[in-house]
Amino acid sequence: MIGIAGAGAFGTALAVALARDGKGVTLWARAPGRGTGLPEGIDLTGDIGRLHGAEAVLLAVPMQALGGFLAVNAAHLGAAPLVACCKGVDVETLQGASAMIRAACPAAAVAVLTGPSFAVDIAKGLPTALTLACEGAGGEALQRLLSTTTLRLYRSTDVVGAELGGALKNVIAIAAGVVMGAGLGHSARAALITRGYAEMVRLALRLGARAETLAGLSGLGDLVLTCTSDQSRNLRFGMALGGGTAFDGAVTVEGVATARAVVRLAEKVGVDMPVSKMVAALIDKTLPLDAVIRSLMSRPLKEE
Repeated sequence: MIGIAGAGAFGTALAVALARDGKGVTLWARAPGRGTGLPEGIDLTGDIGRLHGAEAVLLAVPMQALGGFLAVNAAHLGAAPLVACCKGVDVETLQGASAMIRAACPAAAVAVLTGPSFAVDIAKGLPTALTLACEGAGGEALQRLLSTTTLRLYRSTDVVGAELGGALKNVIAIAAGVVMGAGLGHSARAALITRGYAEMVRLALRLGARAETLAGLSGLGDLVLTCTSDQSRNLRFGMALGGGTAFDGAVTVEGVATARAVVRLAEKVGVDMPVSKMVAALIDKTLPLDAVIRSLMSRPLKEE
């Protein structure tokens, strides 16, 4: 049995994909009564203890809720490998999901599942490729357990790189949305994505990641998807920000908190991240859009 904690769009989509492939799934939800129309093979529950004894537990709760979830439920997760399926940097601790899980569950093996994917595509059974990052032994077994006929997992040992790629691309996607919302054009968006990727790599390398990881599915692949598809909540939020229009406050946009956390983290480790600073300034309304654009365009000329 595979356990999944979190019945939001992504956790439910993973449950559907795994169950469709004949794998038993126990899906924990805060409000299980809302779960309807799930296929056979998914045991929907509100009892976190039902995840005990799973071969692996996928943690699909929102990044900014992960710390609170672990504080309450870590003891119920057993000794199974724990797989982080959320993307971001915790705004309180400035940590990624893997570090938070290790601190709360020191006896568990920790992995990260990330990459270019929308929940609706996974749930429909459309071909999707993700990165499964896991340090030490157990990665191959997890890869076999979680792969399906439509969900192809590529294995990595660079947990830090994989989770940073998934976190930082959300911030750059907001910036890409700002460019389009402000009517600055596709050429400006291409430049923004390219320079945003460069600062993603700078921070990741400083924190111990490998460059090739950021060039893979969990970095560049996820960046391309999130910056170009209107299914991306981060892109849509950025478009609203750039266009000066309202955005639905009930929609979770992980890049908002991550932008604030990333700016603090980058300052802490001495990495220049002008695009991320721009996003944080716009979100917090410390600078108007025209001032942000002037600031980026007036940066010192240099080699690429």
